[in-house]
Amino acid sequence: MIGIRDFGTDGWLQPAYSASTTDQWRQHYAPSMNRVRQGDVPWMGLDDLHRESLAKLLNQHGIMLDEATIDRINHFWHQLEPWPDVQNGLQRLKEHYIIGTLTNGNLSLMVDVARHAKLPWDMVFCAELFQHYKPDPEVYLGACGLLRLPPEEVMLCAAHNYDLGAARALGMKTAFIPRRTEYGPHQSKDLEAEEAWDFVAEDLVALSEHLLIE
Repeated sequence: MIGIRDFGTDGWLQPAYSASTTDQWRQHYAPSMNRVRQGDVPWMGLDDLHRESLAKLLNQHGIMLDEATIDRINHFWHQLEPWPDVQNGLQRLKEHYIIGTLTNGNLSLMVDVARHAKLPWDMVFCAELFQHYKPDPEVYLGACGLLRLPPEEVMLCAAHNYDLGAARALGMKTAFIPRRTEYGPHQSKDLEAEEAWDFVAEDLVALSEHLLIE
């Protein structure tokens, strides 16, 4: 039996803790994208990378599942639950700003996530559109280009300091929201802002209040 948990994604979706096998699956996330980023394998969407990693992990642990079951487990990524502040916070932001997710997830994945979690994006910007994974600059600049806005008029809000660092290097504004349990109870990174980002807020509702004051 393999345990499944809902993983945090870009700070919008919250985790629910479970078995170590699933934690190991999560650990394949960055290395699998790095293989694409470094040109070791041709472009693959995140759904395909997740499935490939899952199949390898199951084989490593001697867990035998049929293809349909593996597909069903992989599809759990499409049914993530939002953090408690997200729906309200996004609605408040949407009243005054264009809002969109800038994610490494592929388009079909993120459309399903948005519908399941009732996330009111104006646009889904995903790595698949640009054939690059964050923190490649093509992702950030590609989203700004599609909006026809210069980077300095766009703000990235994220729970990951590396993500904000890449955006700031390209001239974008930055906002940090910590998700201190995204990686489970033993999380050791992204607990606090590591630089003086333009905004730091405990959640999206607080961020919306900060922006309205500004």
